[in-house]
Amino acid sequence: MDPKTAVLNEIFRKLDSNYDEVVSWRRHLHMFPELSFKEKNTAKFITEKLKSFGLRVISNIGGYGVVGILEGKLPGKTVLLRADFDALPVQDEKDTGYKSQIPGVMHACGHDGHTAALLGTAKVLCSYRNYMHGNAIFLFQPGEEIPPGGAKPMIEEGVLDNVDYVFSYHLDSQTQLGKFLVGSGFQMAAVDKFVIKVQGKGGHGGSPHKTIDSIIVASEIVNALQKIVSRSIDPLKAAVITIGIFRAGSSFNVIADHATLEGTVRTFDNDVRDMIKKKIFQIAEGIATCYGASFSIDYETGYPALYNHPEETETVRKLFTEEFSEENVLEMVPTMAAEDFSYFLLERPGTYFRVGSQTEDPATQYPHHHPKFDFDERALLYMEKAFCKIIHHYLFKKQDI
Repeated sequence: MDPKTAVLNEIFRKLDSNYDEVVSWRRHLHMFPELSFKEKNTAKFITEKLKSFGLRVISNIGGYGVVGILEGKLPGKTVLLRADFDALPVQDEKDTGYKSQIPGVMHACGHDGHTAALLGTAKVLCSYRNYMHGNAIFLFQPGEEIPPGGAKPMIEEGVLDNVDYVFSYHLDSQTQLGKFLVGSGFQMAAVDKFVIKVQGKGGHGGSPHKTIDSIIVASEIVNALQKIVSRSIDPLKAAVITIGIFRAGSSFNVIADHATLEGTVRTFDNDVRDMIKKKIFQIAEGIATCYGASFSIDYETGYPALYNHPEETETVRKLFTEEFSEENVLEMVPTMAAEDFSYFLLERPGTYFRVGSQTEDPATQYPHHHPKFDFDERALLYMEKAFCKIIHHYLFKKQDI
């Protein structure tokens, strides 16, 4: 066995021996979750752990963002590893000893696991700085769940200065434990939100001719919006327009004078994204004018589409195949969900991958954001080993070990 491989095996053995401690961190975070942009105590917990490892730590970046910096003894590249740590407004319905102690707040997407695993990665790698050509940055990001997200403010405050590569992961409760999902190109969609308010003229339900029915106007807008994708978008380009809220009326016999629609647009292609926004304004204006109503639109441009860089993605695929076997490295299927790690990938080459966490235990099979969401905690080790494998590839050189 060559010395470089021997060092990686030693790193993995240390990860194995620290497993119980990492699980305890995950359970602590799970019991005391905090919502997006309110993660004060979570950030404090992370900061204290990083300092105890001997890292240089910078806190309160772009809000509650935290960065731990591991400087290698020798010059080389700088690799950033990212984990998110915000929770969701979901009531925890699990029956476990570590269920959330905060009413109505829960780690229902695995961010507690992401954070614990990155902390575990940082702790072990700190012992190997003398072997490292370059630096490892452990970035803990707040506010992933709610646009505008925590990634952009952290980038604006300079966390990517001198960084060469960026990598992130996400637990996947729909994928078997021990499997990894890897894929090049666009993997997650850009996400926009819009609110359309229609102002009509209310009146008696028996005298519609004396009114401008805002529900009729808004309904026509809903129907027309659904035709944008089927009749205005290239069939080979993906897009989704969803109306999630339709609010109007107060009584069965009163014609509502106003109605509100709220929806989302998901796309990969920027030209498609811009065209859909333009069409939404045109449709709302045309239909409202036709009925004599007025309207307003609040359109929020959210996260960009997540694009995995081909070279770095194929490097990660090769590394994981080498370490975990070819049968355990699967092709990622693009989704119309969104993720603000996309901002990092706009600025630096890298990739975002998924780590399976499902077993035959029904408790591990609930989808993300479900009130009973949980995962097999052995996935923490797979996440740590994946990150350490990446750092080992980019920052460890055989001739210096």
